[in-house]
Order: sequence, then structure tokens, then C-alpha cells
Amino acid sequence: MSGAGKVVGVTGGSGYIASWLVKLLLHRGYTVRATIRDPTDPKKTGHLLALEGAKERLHLFKAELQQEGSFDSVVDGCECVFHIASPCLPSAADPQAEIIDPAVKGTLNVLRSCAKASSIKRVVVTSSMATVAFSAKPVASGIVIDETWDSDPEFCQKSKLWYILSKTFAEKAAWEFAKENGIDLVIINPGHVFGPFLQPTVNFSVGLILNLINGAQTFPNTCYIFVDVRDVAHAHILAFENHSAHGRYCLVAKTVHCHDVLQILRNLYPTLHLPKKCEDEKPFSSKDEISTKKAEALGVDFTPLEVSLRDTVECLKEKGFISV
Repeated sequence: MSGAGKVVGVTGGSGYIASWLVKLLLHRGYTVRATIRDPTDPKKTGHLLALEGAKERLHLFKAELQQEGSFDSVVDGCECVFHIASPCLPSAADPQAEIIDPAVKGTLNVLRSCAKASSIKRVVVTSSMATVAFSAKPVASGIVIDETWDSDPEFCQKSKLWYILSKTFAEKAAWEFAKENGIDLVIINPGHVFGPFLQPTVNFSVGLILNLINGAQTFPNTCYIFVDVRDVAHAHILAFENHSAHGRYCLVAKTVHCHDVLQILRNLYPTLHLPKKCEDEKPFSSKDEISTKKAEALGVDFTPLEVSLRDTVECLKEKGFISV
């Protein structure tokens, strides 16, 4: 119970990663203040209120990413704030208003509240490998991507990669604000996050697996930089509890092509009707090599892909999204 007596904040508490983070924090004895856009919606709160320890140590707050000051009362008194809330949309009619502004302005809004709170010792922000590994220049064979890499905003904008652009801008803004205001900031950069989900709805990344299982005729010619959601949540806690934690942490357990993901699913569930044909006839996308040294030094022990995929499918079965 390393968190006994300590109060921490979690933004976007009802989401995929945040729900697991709240669960693990409660398990470690922390008192958790979690923000939700609509705390009166049982679909957003039910799975959180059912967690062990929630009755005694979970407090839900209404907060809006772009509403100035809406996080002030939440973070005041917290030792750490985990900022996870951010839109995760593959496309939008107005990318600036729907994806970029909420990510960037929301991050700065949370950090402004943190800067006012003398109780805060560290802020941990959930970013993404999207801020690390996207540029026009292909990665040469044998080159290892690590925390020193940065995505190219110009390339992302030209390619209309709005989510990637939003995370890139938000992370840059976070570093600048933290430096100017003396905030001890650590940033977590997960890849494609798979694994079981606590919320009642399917999030975007688990939806990729559900789509493959639920009748897709072809599979995408793409690689996933995979990490388990439980490892991501655990890494956030380690980033707070380990005083020497600093900078960014790339969280990628393994890089796999979609074809390999399907083969693992076939081995686990032979009765599944999975696509056998690729969406195009091009050579399979190359797999980037990403360093795990810094994350492992922090204490992250990555869950094997087979375990994560099995647990994802079992969760989809349990919640009635598929029948196997």
C-alpha cells in the first residue's frame, strides 16, 4: 500500500488507460480524484465506482479540458496529477477545433492549475509514440528509435495526421510550460494500446482488434507498436513513485505486422473467421525497432503480445461484443 495517505489526480478518468490507472492507484492505497466530463452518466462512472476501494478513496469531479480553472479545485492538495484526457479521433470535420485545440489547450489548462497548487510534486502526462516516430524520412534498417526522436509537425500537417499533430503540439507545449513554471514533468509515450478494458464501450485501439474479428474481409498492411494497457497504467505510477524518473518514456513491448497479430489470434482461437488477404499487394510494411531500455530501467515489465491479445478477446467476449 505504497500510496496510503497520498492524494493524486487523474484527468479523463473514465477512459481506457485512465480507468486502469485509477484501478491500480486504488489498489496501492492512493486516494484518487478523477475528472469526468459528465459525472452523472453511469456509462462513464459505473465501472469506476465498482472498483475495489472506490467507495472509500475515489472522488469524481466534473471538468472540461478547455474551461479555464476547471481543474483548480481538483489538483489542489494532490501530490501528483496524471493528465490523460485528450481526444482520440481518427478524423474530424474541423480538426483544429475537435482534436488539436482540446489536446493543446487542455494540457495547458491542466498545467496552469498544477502551477497554482503548492502540494504538487510531479505531473505525469500521457503522450504517445505519435510524438516520436512520424516523419517523411523512412527509418533505415538497424536504426533504433528512442526518446530523443521527435515527429515532424510539417509532415504530419501535410499528411493530415491530425491526432499525431495534436499530441506533438501538446507535448511541446507541456515541456515549454513546465520549464517556464518550474513543474517537475514526466511524459509517457505509449504505442498502440491493447488489452482488456474496464469501460463499457470499445475504445479506438481495441476497436482495431474487434474489426478484424467481426467480419473484416482484408487486413491492413501496417505494423502495430504494441503495448498492454496494464503496463501503461503501471508505468504512470512508476513515473511518479520513482524520484529519479525524468523526461520521456517510450512504451512499446513489441512491433508486429497485422499479419502476425492475426496468426496469433488463429492459434489462440481456431474458430475465429479472420481475414486472410491483405488490403493491398505491396510488400509488408517494415517494422521499426524501438528502444525499451529506459522504460525497463524504470521498472516496466512488458506483458507478452499473446497474453494481451488473449485478454483482449476474452474481455470482448465477456462484454458481449463477440461470441467465440
